[in-house]
Amino acid sequence: MQIYLDHSATTPPHPDVITKVQTVLSQQWGNPSSLHSWGNRAATEIEIARGEVAQLINAATPETILFTSGGTESDNLALLGVVAQYSSPQHLIISSVEHSAIEQTAKRLETRGWEVTRLPVDTKGRIHPWDLETAIQSNTVLVSIIYGQSEVGTLQPIAELSRIAHQKGVLFHTDAVQVTGKLPIDVQQLPVDFLSLSGHKFYGMQGAGALYVRSGIDLKPLLTGGGQERQLRSGTQAVGAIAGLGVAAQLAKAEMTTETPRLEKLREQLFDLLADCPYLIPTGDRTQRLPHHVSFCVKTPEETITGKTLVRELNLAGIGISAGSACDSGKLKPSPILSAMGYSETMALAGIRLTLGRSTTEADIKWTAMVLKQVLQRLIKASNLVLTT
Repeated sequence: MQIYLDHSATTPPHPDVITKVQTVLSQQWGNPSSLHSWGNRAATEIEIARGEVAQLINAATPETILFTSGGTESDNLALLGVVAQYSSPQHLIISSVEHSAIEQTAKRLETRGWEVTRLPVDTKGRIHPWDLETAIQSNTVLVSIIYGQSEVGTLQPIAELSRIAHQKGVLFHTDAVQVTGKLPIDVQQLPVDFLSLSGHKFYGMQGAGALYVRSGIDLKPLLTGGGQERQLRSGTQAVGAIAGLGVAAQLAKAEMTTETPRLEKLREQLFDLLADCPYLIPTGDRTQRLPHHVSFCVKTPEETITGKTLVRELNLAGIGISAGSACDSGKLKPSPILSAMGYSETMALAGIRLTLGRSTTEADIKWTAMVLKQVLQRLIKASNLVLTT
């Protein structure tokens, strides 16, 4: 039995997406910047996809959607595209639980003299709006807060946070890569200026994403050249992947009202099935949470089992999950997300994430819970034998 529970890392392309990509690659393969009919056909595919993505997040006009290679580029374009408008360093605010595309970009800006405030989170990974209000300075130019945390599943109060920023005259960006396609987003009601999304998180192709830029907001390009995407993202567009992103957006919008509650039900069932396992400590906010997301820290008597160990063991059992800690030059590093939430270094090495998708069934959930418990019991028994010999 093969059970894939790593949908926050990537999702399998929907069959309709694959069909669309194949059609575009075989029939609409022209350069969309060319003026002849081959180019026009490709350009039409891009504009259709732009409209479909705009509809998914209820953008006022398709022109507010800029196609990128994915979430990382969209995040970088939002931050650096704002920063590039200033001749001297100013002040940015992010959270302490951002994706590395934001955190690493902020670190690089700090080496250039920019001041960066990282808002703290509570033990569930949530930001207190008051902390943002007090952190804004006279030279704050941008706030960037992740919408749904990929490692622990916590949702941030983005509507309230973005209103606070706007009341102080500060631009607001959210990395909504984990939320888009799973929860309703209406950027005409949600007061954000920039929003990042990535197609392969909701059954599109890897290599296609988008940045929503509210009308009237200035942004400087990272890439210069042919002037594609309103001169904000030069480079010949990946027509097939973008067309697939459009189909994925259309499908997500149509299926969300039934698929999101189904995932939430399976999520709660998996939490409940593992509630009697004393070695699994739930992480993140149980209620303000991504609908498909389940996460734990592993706490065993000798604290010898890491998240990476469980990933390997479950993989041998045919189950795909992921861990939060990272391996650098052979040395395991604690998860910065769990560390920011107040977990000890040992616990921050022991985080795991199980993320569900459209193929996940109730039988998958039950089997996974049983296998995970058995694997933990075996590893603990093996660890005790080593310690007593």
